[in-house]
Amino acid sequence: MSVSNTTASGGGSLVDLPENPVGYVAILLAAVTGVIHLVLAPRVIGFSQTLAILFALNGLGFAGGIVVYLTRYWRRELYLVAAGYALVTFLAFFFFGGFEGFVSAFYMGGELNVMAVVAKAAEVLFAVATLYLYTSSEP
Repeated sequence: MSVSNTTASGGGSLVDLPENPVGYVAILLAAVTGVIHLVLAPRVIGFSQTLAILFALNGLGFAGGIVVYLTRYWRRELYLVAAGYALVTFLAFFFFGGFEGFVSAFYMGGELNVMAVVAKAAEVLFAVATLYLYTSSEP
C-alpha cells in the first residue's frame, strides 16, 4: 500500500506515502470534496443548521481520512470504508434533498451550481479510485 519510511534511528516513521499514483488522485479528490463541504457549511447554516453541521462533519471526515491514509495505520480494508463513506455522502445528497432538492441543489437560481457538481463528481471518482486501490493492493 505505502512506502514505509524509516528514521535514522531505525524506528518506523508515522508517515507512509502512497506507492500507487492513484493514491495521490484519491487524496486530491478527497481534499476537493472536503474543502467544498467546509466552505459551504457556513452558507447552508442560514436555512438548515442540521445540514450545515453535516456539511462540516463531512468535510472533516474527508480531511481525517486523508490524514489516516498518510500514516502507517492505514490498512487495506480501509479502502472499502473510504469508498463506502464517499458513496454514502453522495447518496445522502438525494436523501436529504429528494428529487426536487437534488435539482435545486444542482441548479440554484436557474444556473448550474458548479460546487455541487464538482463535489459530487469528486465523491464518485474518489469511490472508484479507492475501490481500484483496494483491488490492486496486496491482501
